[in-house]
Amino acid sequence: MFLKYLVVFLISMVPLAELRVAIPVGLSPLLGDALPIIPLYITCILGNMLPVPLIFFFARKILIWGSDKKFIGKFFKFCLEKGEKGGKKLQEKAGRSVYVALFLFVGIPIPGTGAWTGTLAASLLDLDFKKSSISIMAGVILAGIIMGLASAGVFGAFSQFLSY
Repeated sequence: MFLKYLVVFLISMVPLAELRVAIPVGLSPLLGDALPIIPLYITCILGNMLPVPLIFFFARKILIWGSDKKFIGKFFKFCLEKGEKGGKKLQEKAGRSVYVALFLFVGIPIPGTGAWTGTLAASLLDLDFKKSSISIMAGVILAGIIMGLASAGVFGAFSQFLSY
């Protein structure tokens, strides 16, 4: 049982996988019985939130550092420019509700969104760490609920109900 908790905790920390993969793994019979839902959510949320401060405070510095390096410079510079351009565009459209936009961006579990990407965007936009962290955590909780419902078959059952 401890091994499965450790696996979902570690999966939750991986960019792109995050809760989208960890919750279905925790609810599946992989590596033994399915985990109880509440401890699974807590484990996944903790694993997903653990890298947030590191990303927020160091990602921009690493991208700036690497932007003039021989092999990685073009990619790092592209990431900086793309992030800053997209961030400014989002900030202009969202205005004061940029933290709500960040919450929704992290909370809707589609490829390319999540705590890693949302934190990187908040860092590049120079948003407030505390407000960003709260928005990101709320988004992670929403994504966890959506993935839990999807994994439990609620959406499939609902669509079957609507097809009658």
